[in-house]
Amino acid sequence: MAESTQQLTELRRLTPEDAEMETRFLLALPEEDLTFFKEDIDAETVRRWTADERVPRWAVFGEDGEPQAILAIVPGALWSSHVGELRLVVGQDYRRRGLGRRLARVGLTEAVRLGLQKIVVEVVADKEGDIAMFTSIGFEAEALLRDHIRDRAGTLRDLVLLSHEVGARSATLDLIGLGGEVGIGDAE
Repeated sequence: MAESTQQLTELRRLTPEDAEMETRFLLALPEEDLTFFKEDIDAETVRRWTADERVPRWAVFGEDGEPQAILAIVPGALWSSHVGELRLVVGQDYRRRGLGRRLARVGLTEAVRLGLQKIVVEVVADKEGDIAMFTSIGFEAEALLRDHIRDRAGTLRDLVLLSHEVGARSATLDLIGLGGEVGIGDAE
């Protein structure tokens, strides 16, 4: 993997006009990452995603104006309307630098603003680094779903469901540094 020296310059909410850029970013991900999306990635799917006003999405952009990471909060409906699913993907050249942790914190902050009480994230069970990152900011393992995912090669994989009770903990977010605006440039 090539080491990138490009600085991350902007975090902003995505709009429908960003669909083409988001599609390029997602299609550039390694095949292993694409395996775990719930839908096939194509231009029409991404256009539908960006047009869905119920699902807020953000991206971190580099100096070249291209996204380096994308965050979405997918709110539940009806009996799960108090729950949101955090979806987060970091571009291959920007991993292991704390960007995922900072975006996850943005997601928690936004969940509180959206009035959600609980945020869940699904992680492939063998992604120990991802699980450690989420648990370090207050997520807790809630379920292990054995053989829940079939990758493109047909291999069955376990899925871990992590949750964060943001509604119950919103009063304490300040104590762990999540109360105010969360800047991308903050030190780890």
